[in-house]
Amino acid sequence: MKPVDMISGKAAPYPGSNVDTDEIVPARYLYRDRRDGFGDTLFRDLRFDENGNERASFVLNQSRYRDPAVLVAGSNFGCGSSREHAVWALLDCGIAAVIAPSFGDIFRNNALQNGLLPIVLPEVAVAELLRAVTDSDVPNVAIDLEAQSVFGPEGSKYIFDIDPQVKKNLLAGRSPIDKTLALQAEIDRFERGYREAFPWSA
Repeated sequence: MKPVDMISGKAAPYPGSNVDTDEIVPARYLYRDRRDGFGDTLFRDLRFDENGNERASFVLNQSRYRDPAVLVAGSNFGCGSSREHAVWALLDCGIAAVIAPSFGDIFRNNALQNGLLPIVLPEVAVAELLRAVTDSDVPNVAIDLEAQSVFGPEGSKYIFDIDPQVKKNLLAGRSPIDKTLALQAEIDRFERGYREAFPWSA
């Protein structure tokens, strides 16, 4: 997992509540291997028509919002099924953070374990940020994880909360698997001792 610290770039508005993981990645793409990438599946049925052509009206197909680093979304973003593929698709499209009033619990956990930063701000703050991103000629947003701050395109600043241990892991680029692998020597030592103490169980 790559370390997360400063994130900056275009922000795309994606208002509307209860965006579920099937909207983010349709179920028919779940067969894919992670190594194959999921960028082209992100919002697939909204971004593309039945012939695979871009829908000009969809926000991520508009030049001012194409290839965003940040998505500003509505409440309960990522609700629905527990597919990790939704997080992979966002990351594979270059989206490093999603800002919303709330997230689906499983989506949020999947995001943190893969290095996608889910930022919770009050509804009023998200509404202000959505307006700024929509109205600005240059809809850029900057995020400073160390300072727990979001800077809007018009210079507005918002402070967000994050669990200190989660923040530490993101800054270090350390996933739960990485934490386990760091304990490999202790695990090996335990297994050797266990086999010696209980040889019949091996």
